[in-house]
Amino acid sequence: MIHFDDLLTPKALSSNLSVTGKKQLFLKLGEMAALAYGLNAGAVSERLTERERLGSTGFGGGIAIPHAKMEGIDKVRGLVVLLDQPIGFDAVDNSPVDVIFALLSPLDSGAEHLKTLARVSRYLRNDSQITRLRGVGSDEALFALLSGNEARDAA
Repeated sequence: MIHFDDLLTPKALSSNLSVTGKKQLFLKLGEMAALAYGLNAGAVSERLTERERLGSTGFGGGIAIPHAKMEGIDKVRGLVVLLDQPIGFDAVDNSPVDVIFALLSPLDSGAEHLKTLARVSRYLRNDSQITRLRGVGSDEALFALLSGNEARDAA
């Protein structure tokens, strides 16, 4: 079972975010990264936007993994957002996106960045995981699912 308790904090999640497009999404992810990890909100938003200009990080099925390397971060960190309404993302299958798992990595994190991207991608390619993600009703339930604490919490 893949867990992300090493990447996420409860403040790095939103289970019902409303945005109108990528620009607003990246601004919101910047705000979340500032709250969760003490990063500069504008810098996070800029790095994600710059990376997205190289090519869409929407990989199909309503899912995107925007990612960026940046200064001022100690290890790979994640942000997870479920949108209340899907937005256009120029994804490979042209589907609008409603599940976003953003990754922020230190500038020198070559292998770690790629390994984490692969781990997130593996998780998000699992249809039953995506169904469970889309079905969460709260930020707490989303964190429990992603951190692997849901079984323990249910006991």
